[in-house]
Amino acid sequence: MVGIKRLGLLATLVVVGLAPAAAAQAAAQPSAQDTQYLQAVHQVNLAEIVTGNLAQKKGQNEQVKQLGQQFVTDHTQLDQTVKSTAQQLNVTLPNAPTADQQKVIDKLNGLNGAAFDKAWVTAELAGHVQAIQATQTEISQGSEQSVVQLAQDALPVLQAHYDALVALAQELGVPVPQTSASGTASPGNGTPAPGGTTESPAPGGTTESPEPGGTTETPVPGNS
Repeated sequence: MVGIKRLGLLATLVVVGLAPAAAAQAAAQPSAQDTQYLQAVHQVNLAEIVTGNLAQKKGQNEQVKQLGQQFVTDHTQLDQTVKSTAQQLNVTLPNAPTADQQKVIDKLNGLNGAAFDKAWVTAELAGHVQAIQATQTEISQGSEQSVVQLAQDALPVLQAHYDALVALAQELGVPVPQTSASGTASPGNGTPAPGGTTESPAPGGTTESPEPGGTTETPVPGNS
């Protein structure tokens, strides 16, 4: 499978790179886009930590267990920077995953063995597609540099997770979301996100692009 050790190294390097940005004093007030992204990606991290722990506990496939462990590590590290940046910008973060994300967590809690493995990979694929889209939106539309930098540094980690999930999905016979001509992950039809919807929810919001845990109608991540 795509190197899990490589993912860990990448995440570590990214966190090191994020530190200066998080430590810098914000020069401007965050826009609504910046605020929504911080809140949404925080909820993504919370959900990923829970589902990653479930993968280690309930997964049958060894690669599912290993990826789950790696996701917990990477999203925990990413969330440290999210929380630090939000604190400096006086952005209040949610204290739990979205309701849709919780539905997926509850569903996974009721599964075991091979059924769990396939459902977990399906949810993770959709969730990472959505997280990537929300992160790309922040990079292109965000105005507060510390938040944009956070998104720029998070993107390669999310993409590496997605690539590893694609390889595992192919091995398990799980449908993979479509990708755009540029190779960027984009949602495929009928793939439920960690938010439990098959429309296109944005992380923590309600959008047309699926985000981990939201159900919305605009590509920009919204609040929960």
